Amino acid sequence: MNKALTVFLTVMILMHLDAGAQQVSTECWPSYRGDARLTGISGAVIRPPLKLLWTFKAGDGIKSSAVIFKGTIYFGCDDGCLYALTAKGNLLWKFKAGASFEAPPLLLNGRVYAGSLEGVIYALDAGSGALAWKYVTDGQVSGSCNWTLGPDKKQVRLIVGSYDFDLHCIDALTGRGIWKYTTGNYINGTPSIAGNLVVTGGCDGFLHQVNTATGKLVGKINMLTYIPASAAISGNRAYFGNYDGLFFCVDLKTQKEVWKKEVGGPFVASPAIKAGRVISATQSKTVYCFDAAGGNVLWKFKAGGKVDASPVIAGDFVVIASGDGRLRLLDIATGEERWVYETGSALSGTPAVTDKLIVVGAEDGTLYAFGPADAKKQD
Repeated sequence: MNKALTVFLTVMILMHLDAGAQQVSTECWPSYRGDARLTGISGAVIRPPLKLLWTFKAGDGIKSSAVIFKGTIYFGCDDGCLYALTAKGNLLWKFKAGASFEAPPLLLNGRVYAGSLEGVIYALDAGSGALAWKYVTDGQVSGSCNWTLGPDKKQVRLIVGSYDFDLHCIDALTGRGIWKYTTGNYINGTPSIAGNLVVTGGCDGFLHQVNTATGKLVGKINMLTYIPASAAISGNRAYFGNYDGLFFCVDLKTQKEVWKKEVGGPFVASPAIKAGRVISATQSKTVYCFDAAGGNVLWKFKAGGKVDASPVIAGDFVVIASGDGRLRLLDIATGEERWVYETGSALSGTPAVTDKLIVVGAEDGTLYAFGPADAKKQD
């Protein structure tokens, strides 16, 4: 493992006592929502138009979202492999697991963590792709691992949901299970973490709040139908949508609904939140911007296909990938389209966004890398 990479990521952990409170750097997108609170905010400054730098052809469709550290790109694929590429799109290594990876990987402390549809969590060395350990659940893993620190503020813990109905807490160093919390059905999304609280939805239709140290239930709220995506946390409030087209804001302290908005169409995408605006999207092809305080729709944008990929906020823009094969930049203030690129194949994975690279995978197996218009196109 590159020493600078290890030192940088270790410093991130030690600074990150409230997991998710620190904004990612402009060169690092370590998880599919950027931080442990799943806010969907990138530190990047984007100036459209963007330019296609390169493409990489994987062995099958790409539904997994990528993560990036200083140009090194990691992503999973339906061909059962995890890939690592250089900033120029050249293959560094490929790890063959034998089962599809739809869950986005997590890059943390010099390792890449990812779960497969076979229900196995893999820990790989980020520099070489060598296997450090694997942890087996009893159901497929569709959501990314998240992370927190143990009560001693030293032990790094992974928290991940599975179709075995359980939320699993795992020692990130050794792969040893620490605790399990059982829900009433499948867990699809990535758990969000703020302080000592982990928040997750799932197919049982409840929003579960669990203590990160003990795995004990803090509270749960009936959200009427199943929650396929993840919640974004800002302050004491969690924002998320359900499969019936209802979008919610919940106060995690009072365990009460603050507001809800019915828009129609299932929410499979997770929201992004910044400066009083909450942005999410539905399978009815629409991107919505809600007022975080009261739930009013500030603007909406109609795409040409369903939007399963989660939006990412970068400066004044919202990065959107959709089932019509288009990657877009929308103005965060107005929702107007400022730039668009058509790939020709459905995009269901969330874009990874840094200053120099925006990376997204397509269901035809092509990974696309975009950069500033003045950047040199790579061969």
